[in-house]
Amino acid sequence: MSQDSSIAAYGQQVITACAVVNKFINGKPSILVAKRAATKKFLPGKYELPGGHIDYGENPEDGLKRELLEELGFDVTIGSLFAAFTYINEIKGSHSIELLYFAQAKEGSEPTVNPEDHSGLLWVNEDNINLVEQENGSDDQELPYLKKSLRILNNYESIKLG
Repeated sequence: MSQDSSIAAYGQQVITACAVVNKFINGKPSILVAKRAATKKFLPGKYELPGGHIDYGENPEDGLKRELLEELGFDVTIGSLFAAFTYINEIKGSHSIELLYFAQAKEGSEPTVNPEDHSGLLWVNEDNINLVEQENGSDDQELPYLKKSLRILNNYESIKLG
């Protein structure tokens, strides 16, 4: 089920969970970002880490797996909590708490675009991360965490190979 910013949440706290889905492409760590559909009220046409709202009483990791299956048909293994930050969603008048988890695709699972939610997918690495910054702007809340996760993955690979 696709959820949009039209859900009433004025004055509420909303918890979202997003995945830093990573894989190595041509020897470089890459992270999946999804471009929000132009029809979305909140951040239309902007890149985001995939994920979504956690339902009342739902475990964040379970909710994240559910959201990735619903929106991208994508089955992942959820790893460690990587970061958490907050922001005000001006459209809904809500205070969002966003949890970021490292994740990896399960064997044979590939993301697909659901046009209600997204218009495209991009695997971001250190060579093309500027595309996200150009589209979203330098004040994008997720951008510093996207950059940090790439640094961590680059260091992990050098440790693993070294």
